[in-house]
Amino acid sequence: MAEKRVEAVERALSIIECFSAKDRELTLTEISELTGLYMSTILRLCGSLERYGYIVRQASGEFRVGPSLWRLGALYSSGHENAEVIRPRLHDIVVRTKETATFFVREGNDRVCLYRETSPHALRYDLEEGTRLTMDRGASAHILRAFSDQATPEDAAIVEAGYAMSNGERTPNVAALAVPFFNANGELRGAFGLSGPSFRFNEEARDLALTVLRDVSSRT
Repeated sequence: MAEKRVEAVERALSIIECFSAKDRELTLTEISELTGLYMSTILRLCGSLERYGYIVRQASGEFRVGPSLWRLGALYSSGHENAEVIRPRLHDIVVRTKETATFFVREGNDRVCLYRETSPHALRYDLEEGTRLTMDRGASAHILRAFSDQATPEDAAIVEAGYAMSNGERTPNVAALAVPFFNANGELRGAFGLSGPSFRFNEEARDLALTVLRDVSSRT
């Protein structure tokens, strides 16, 4: 059966996907360059997106994301672990290790960075909240798969160790550690992770990171 797709919807979504923490405001020309769409097409699509609050066009002519995306993002987050539970733990990880801390949840065949706190180092690994990544690479991906009903025989070692580590799997020269996070009923709710440049992940740093991750994930 052929995959069902609506090209007009995909074009509209491609416009929204252009925005990021680095590109909070974009001109019509910039959106055209990023999407490959004609400016006339972008204007038509943005008209509909603006009507429903997904895009806002400012007096300067630049576009930015609208309040409807914030509302939907809040709805998505509310279906997972509460920010008041996770964010203090991420902050603690960063204070004690000085590396970027993340909390990933599984979403179908992907994983989503639900919450993140960035390292204070100038040279660091950074990731936006809401970023969607594949499940085939990265320490958090290994944890979310190993502790699920889709675990493979190769995941047994991760389950036994209680953590996963990766080095350059997804991003060259970036290492990561991750541990599972369970609720009071023993259900997997996500993965706490820590990432940074590989050269800072010596044996001492890895041991400290693992101790900290296990500490924050085991708190009630």
